[in-house]
Amino acid sequence: MGSEMKKFESKAEFKKNQEVTVTINDLGKDGEGIGHIDGYTLFIKDALPEETVRAKIMKTKKGYGFARLVEIQKKAPGRVVPKCISARACGGCTLQHLSYEEQLRFKEKKVLDCLSRIGEVDLTGVEVLPIFGMENPWHYRNKAQFPVRRGKEGKPVVGFYAGRTHSVIPVTDCAIQSSPMKEILETILVVMEQENIPAYDEETHEGIIRHIFIRKAFATGEIMVCLIINEGFRKFAEQYGEPFRLALTKIEGVTSILVNVNKERTNVIMGTYTKCLWGKETITDYIGKIRYEISAQSFYQVNPLQTEKLYQTALEFAGLTGGETVWDMYCGIGTISLFLASSVGQAGKVLGVEIVPEAVENARKNAALNQLDNVEFFCGAAEDVVGSEEVYNRVGEAGMKADVVVVDPPRKGCDRVLLETICNMAPARIVYVSCDPATLARDVKILGEGRDGVQYEVKKVRACDMFPQGGHVECIVLMSKVK
Repeated sequence: MGSEMKKFESKAEFKKNQEVTVTINDLGKDGEGIGHIDGYTLFIKDALPEETVRAKIMKTKKGYGFARLVEIQKKAPGRVVPKCISARACGGCTLQHLSYEEQLRFKEKKVLDCLSRIGEVDLTGVEVLPIFGMENPWHYRNKAQFPVRRGKEGKPVVGFYAGRTHSVIPVTDCAIQSSPMKEILETILVVMEQENIPAYDEETHEGIIRHIFIRKAFATGEIMVCLIINEGFRKFAEQYGEPFRLALTKIEGVTSILVNVNKERTNVIMGTYTKCLWGKETITDYIGKIRYEISAQSFYQVNPLQTEKLYQTALEFAGLTGGETVWDMYCGIGTISLFLASSVGQAGKVLGVEIVPEAVENARKNAALNQLDNVEFFCGAAEDVVGSEEVYNRVGEAGMKADVVVVDPPRKGCDRVLLETICNMAPARIVYVSCDPATLARDVKILGEGRDGVQYEVKKVRACDMFPQGGHVECIVLMSKVK
């Protein structure tokens, strides 16, 4: 399970709406079943390996196509009944029909397959630590963004997009979201109906409320509610601010009600302007002993229980003894940086780099909150910041080298120029935190090839299930400089 699509020269011809019987022998990167007929590859959502299914072809391309599951003729031993009644229609939980034990097996294998096949890593010399699973893989998410649209009867509905569409599946009680998100969503819908507030219409670009964004701090219980609207803040606040304030502040834990303005015709959920309607602009959370102030647009991991395991592993892989200089690329609001700073001691230094100015400001505030003065944050692309005059002026010679480099990039992985910059810095160890095994493997291969005689090899790897019931997996790799 977990391999990417293979390229076949198929002589078979298939058409849209044709029904076929196929045996599933693999899972794709998002958890879809993969089967082959005469060398032609079919991706079938909700189908599982070891199953024989009847499927209806929905889209064809040269060598592969996509089909809809019609009937399961032979069931896989790992198949279970989804906990959520909307699991199949909703585009969120792509693996809820697979037992959790098998989900973990699939995700761990996906990581190792990518490293071996794409990264060309010889795993016989790598310490593979067991995947971090969850004791209770439900109601773990601390953040959700719900589209709001007009329903068939004209009433506003809230939920999730169906897979590969912008059709909203009405859902207020999600099996992976933390409580009390259901109460918040239903309260907002009641206010919208009472005040006759129209939901957004993507086709006409009319209506007011586009999305509902909710974030909960598990450690403190503080909840942020943000309404994304299609009109100016002042007009909205004057007309509807008080009804929303009165209703939402009755819900235990709500400490922050924000409004984000997005009047653009775009698929981007949030606009650039956010204003507080009531309460605080941020919520406070802890990962381990580190305290974080989180704004609406801060990047913050969605699974706090697994995040602590992930960051503790990053700390272990870094092998800090005190006094090291550590660079944290893609540092965000300083989540990993502050973990590292607490271990390098006053003789060491952690230098975080992030391209988003608001996140850098957030990171500096979080460092001050935790009284950590051995960490500095810089705004810009890491390859431009490293070795710059600004770094030298602020931290002197300490900023010109690295004992350890930590990277936690987005799904697209690291920029190649950054990987070359890291090789130029020649740290003893690189700790790579990844949310996409394929781009991780690509970057690992580049670092393995090295630059100017400096190259790296994989020493340890551990997967971490940050997204139970979904197809994505987080993992962490330790690379050491080849001597």
